[in-house]
Order: sequence, then structure tokens, then C-alpha cells
Amino acid sequence: MNFDLRLPIGILFSLFGVILTGYGFVTQGSEIYDKSLKHNINISWGIVLLVFGGVMLLLALRARKA
Repeated sequence: MNFDLRLPIGILFSLFGVILTGYGFVTQGSEIYDKSLKHNINISWGIVLLVFGGVMLLLALRARKA
């Protein structure tokens, strides 16, 4: 049995990253960002999640080829 945990982790984090980044773009300029000094933290962390998910997917696909 050859189960690589990086594949579901990559899919999960990429999906969460897309959702969080999309929510950040939809609510851009909203008053909910007044407490964070007008910084849209949803976009920032959504991109971080996308990058991490992409790295996990890349590593899983690279291991599958070898």
C-alpha cells in the first residue's frame, strides 16, 4: 500500500487558500478590517495557504513519478 499523505494535505490547504483568498477579495475595503489597521489579513494568509498547498502537491506528484 503506497499512501502519500502529502496529496490530501496539499488538496486541503489549497482549497482553504482559494476560499480564504476569495473571501478576502470579496470583502476588500470593508469595515471589518478597521481593527487590523486596514490590512486584509485574509488575502495574506490565503496566499500562504495556497503556497503551502502547492508545495505539498508538488512534492506528492514528484514522489509519485519516482
